[in-house]
Amino acid sequence: MSFLSPEQVEEITQKLTKDLSYLGKLFKAKKNRYYEKNVEHSLTDEMLKQGWEEYKKPLATKTPLRKLKDHSRQFEDDVWCQLYNLGYRHLNLDDKFYLPYGKDPEEKKQIDVIAIDGETVVLVECRSAEKTKRTNSLKTEFEGLEKRLDGFRKAISQVFGKQLKVKYIFATRNLRIDSESVDIQRLRKTGSFFYNDSTHDYLNSLIKNYRGAARYQFLGLLFKDQLINTDKIEVPAVEGEMGNKRYYMFSLEPSTLLKMSFILHRTRANESEMPTYQRLLVPSRLKGITKFISEGGYFPNSIIINFGQKKHKLQFEPSNRAGDTHSRFGMLKIPNAYAIAYVIDGQHRLYGYADTKFSETNTIPVVAFINLSSTEQLEIFFDINQNQKAVSPTLRLTLEEDLFWASDRADSRMKALRSSIIKGLTNSQGPLQNKISLGEDKALLSASPFANALLKSGLLPSVKGNQYKQETVNACLYDITNGDHGREMEKSRKSVISFINRCYEFIEDNYPEIFEREQYFIISNRGSYAFVTLIGDLNKHMVDSGYLTIKSSVQDRFEAIEKYLKVLLDQLSNVDPKESEPILKSYGTGGDIVWLRYFQSLINATFNDYNPPELVDWKERQDEELQDEGRKYGEAIEKHMKKMVLEKLKILFESNWDIEIGNIKRECLKRAEEEIERQYKEGLGRKDIQWTDMFNINDYKTIIKKYWTKEPTAKNLTFTTFEKDFSIRVPNEGKFNSQAEKTKWISYFNSYRNLWAHAGSKEKRLNKEEVKFLKHVYGHFYPTP
Repeated sequence: MSFLSPEQVEEITQKLTKDLSYLGKLFKAKKNRYYEKNVEHSLTDEMLKQGWEEYKKPLATKTPLRKLKDHSRQFEDDVWCQLYNLGYRHLNLDDKFYLPYGKDPEEKKQIDVIAIDGETVVLVECRSAEKTKRTNSLKTEFEGLEKRLDGFRKAISQVFGKQLKVKYIFATRNLRIDSESVDIQRLRKTGSFFYNDSTHDYLNSLIKNYRGAARYQFLGLLFKDQLINTDKIEVPAVEGEMGNKRYYMFSLEPSTLLKMSFILHRTRANESEMPTYQRLLVPSRLKGITKFISEGGYFPNSIIINFGQKKHKLQFEPSNRAGDTHSRFGMLKIPNAYAIAYVIDGQHRLYGYADTKFSETNTIPVVAFINLSSTEQLEIFFDINQNQKAVSPTLRLTLEEDLFWASDRADSRMKALRSSIIKGLTNSQGPLQNKISLGEDKALLSASPFANALLKSGLLPSVKGNQYKQETVNACLYDITNGDHGREMEKSRKSVISFINRCYEFIEDNYPEIFEREQYFIISNRGSYAFVTLIGDLNKHMVDSGYLTIKSSVQDRFEAIEKYLKVLLDQLSNVDPKESEPILKSYGTGGDIVWLRYFQSLINATFNDYNPPELVDWKERQDEELQDEGRKYGEAIEKHMKKMVLEKLKILFESNWDIEIGNIKRECLKRAEEEIERQYKEGLGRKDIQWTDMFNINDYKTIIKKYWTKEPTAKNLTFTTFEKDFSIRVPNEGKFNSQAEKTKWISYFNSYRNLWAHAGSKEKRLNKEEVKFLKHVYGHFYPTP
């Protein structure tokens, strides 16, 4: 007895279309962010009141109007368009498609998107929010889902044939749902697929980069390890072993390998497969390879893959071993299933065949490993790629967790822990979910500011090799005394992620106008560095003050620093644009530090107990009077050095003094010529420059040390040696006996010159101690009477 009546079958088919011309029109309409229609002129005013707007010049009898789609309609249309782009050409006409799952007429369910091809049927349920928000329990969404899916399969089998595989997709947009939550686990137990913002972005990336070949990776995502059919693929193969790893060499049609292959792209959409490591294809490169193959070209080198064999086993039937070799020939039987072959190397070559006429007639060489772990695949990938195209810094950063988690070196384990924390922040159901770029996932924020902040914040200990810096141990959220490194890293990872998320939640809940403002003080790269570093510094302040210990809970830590965060956010909420503008425009390598010091200074203005040494130093370097004082001393010292050095040289060597310093003279002449040329090219005209004006501090130092104790041949009662005039003790230094100890001040002076000489720079400035040193040297040359 049929599951559906003829009328029900007719109703289903009438709500679907595979007319290519009509599908094209539907795709264009659904891709548009607006509803569009032409209405009689007389109806225009009424339509405008309903939210429509004019967007084109009026026609003879009608007015073109449009209206922005609401978020739920747009999401459904986006998913529909995505499936169209993935090659489906049999889809629902509108949102009035209902699919029966039982005999009772009431037992039917509206399906937002349905897409059908010769092998699969995809049913999509869409849920969205206008803005990102947390979700409550989804229990009611999935109650009875298993029963409904059973009914859906029966209905689809009757209408479209038993050979089609059915996949139910629960798709969400702007809903923060933990992929490991009880609700999602319940969904997955039914064999269904959870599609979130990461999935949507990943599929769009696949479509953009892989074009028609994106379909293969999509099917791998949906039907991983499911049989395409029960007929095994049989190929002649050679079995061998290297590095204690078994492998097979054979040739296979690209069309067959494409269906069973899967690329471990480093994206959040593949997080269940971690560690993942592959980059997305380069579209221009893929296009070039496809053209090359279409014109008869070929690649003699092998595609390298790994068969995981979690569910489906390979069978190798060997013939007798021949000759002296340890390899053997035989027949390899491969299960014909989706996504069982992980492509380690050669994805461009493989996917280059996807849109060519040779995908079913050519065979390509394959080296297939068996049961490599993801980490072993990662190591092979790095070995192959280290001398080819460089792995991007973002991808390398996100791979550090997998590379170094079990390292014998503590500094490498801290790299892994930082990488894992960043991934946890963007993958967890927290305020930063999907906001941080990882691997191939592009997002609003970069990963590097978080990595730098975790390095500087004190939330984790600083370490070199296996030696922890003791001054960073007490306030961190990592117990270095725990010998079980794996367990302590997991514990620390959880604590740091929870602590940072709790601080961001405070902003999200209480200061939404700041949290939702992109490229502003919090949700920006410089803001990320400043805020996360500040969180760690405030935590350290409370530990140093005795309020917290390493055993304190995340909630205790947040409550301890909450008053400081509140002051910061209150100030940022009411900041004068004239005050904030120069901060917001602080770019370059020092921009993130400027933001951090600004955050600290806002807190310090209310709570003077919080006054970290770095902030004190920064404030001093912003003091214009202090800079002017330091510059006055510096310029006077340098002027005096030049005068004294030249005078002594002329007394010592008379008219030959310049020949004595020939090397220095040649360098100064060169500098002078370059400066004359620079000024001329900048439109300042020709201006002669004396070579003696081009001395630098190191030149003086070289001369002073070379002629340290030299005296003139002719007795000169007024002459004093370089040693006497240029021996200056560096305050708080120890011994003062050797030439090196007596001239050490010149190195300090030279380094400080870079601070006072750049008058317009806010980054290179002097602090009080440095000005005090300059005053000390100045006092040597210009003693107070």
